Amino acid sequence: MKKRNLLTAFAWGAASLALGAAVTAPFAQSAQAADAPGVAFVYLGNPGDAGWTFAHDQGSKEAEARFGNKIKITRIENVPESADSERVFRDLANKGNKVIIGSSFGYQDFELKVAKDFPDTVFLHATGYKKAPNFGTYDVRMYQGAYLAGVAAGYVTKTNTLGFVASVPIPEVVRNINAYTLGARSVNPKVHTKVIWINSWFDPGKEKQAAETLIGQGADVLLQNTDSSATLATASEKHVHAFGWDSDMKKFGPSAHLGSVVAHWGVYYNSAIQQVLDGKWKNDPVWWGIPQKAVDLEDLNTSAIPADAQKKVAGKREELASGKWDVFAGPIKDQSGTVKVPAGKTLTDPELQRLNWYVEGVDGSLPK
Repeated sequence: MKKRNLLTAFAWGAASLALGAAVTAPFAQSAQAADAPGVAFVYLGNPGDAGWTFAHDQGSKEAEARFGNKIKITRIENVPESADSERVFRDLANKGNKVIIGSSFGYQDFELKVAKDFPDTVFLHATGYKKAPNFGTYDVRMYQGAYLAGVAAGYVTKTNTLGFVASVPIPEVVRNINAYTLGARSVNPKVHTKVIWINSWFDPGKEKQAAETLIGQGADVLLQNTDSSATLATASEKHVHAFGWDSDMKKFGPSAHLGSVVAHWGVYYNSAIQQVLDGKWKNDPVWWGIPQKAVDLEDLNTSAIPADAQKKVAGKREELASGKWDVFAGPIKDQSGTVKVPAGKTLTDPELQRLNWYVEGVDGSLPK
């Protein structure tokens, strides 16, 4: 379950708090100590069996399997994005954990406050934008997977209407809506995407209601940027198609499932922990995607997705993996038909982190 503060989140790409710095000796020494250095994960919810927290928990288990007794992992669940989280981070630091990981955006300021009091501890924060000598941020490029999902959807749709169950109106979610639409229209220019915002990252009831409304409006392929499996389950009930998000959600609607846009956080956790153990960690922001195997569209439904579509998805995945092409490479128009990204240009990361407009083919307008 991933939360965001709207006003704060639109400041993506804002000024950092400090220049890049390495945290070295204390961690290199700890790796050789009798007691393994502690690595603590803080979760907003409990992992369950799908979604955001589940994906992070899977990543923590990958790290646990890789490093074995070289580290000692602690997991704290159901921590709200409030002053309560500050107490949790402070307690973990006081207990001597050498790496503390906050896996939800709303922890950012609380975690950063504690980081300033524990300069010999590395604090990692998911999807944030601030920075300090011992505080670094990380994210994955889910929009790359959303584009691939759009390619498949463009082939599968019979109504040329796609649906998107959106959480909260921040650049991260807008990127995914736009990428989904760009992918679909790259193979089917007739496609339009309808969006319903539920203003929550996790609300199965609202997610189900939004999915039902979109289906009622003619959408026959759905994608979400929310944490529960309600969208896929509703698509299954209504005999249309949908994708899973954050983790593989096939089991919640096998016949409706076209694939899942999956985040592999373990790729980052393994790398970051190894850097800390080696005394080589730096606080540079990390934003990985398909090239680093941190994101992908997985478990494609080969019975529902035509062979040509499968080849197209594979081809675009290869282009993304090679770095020779980017989802937001021009020409790209907005809803009014104005060219926002000229041919030969590509949106930069800071521009992607401030994205607040819909591409051509998305119906409706962004909430104010």
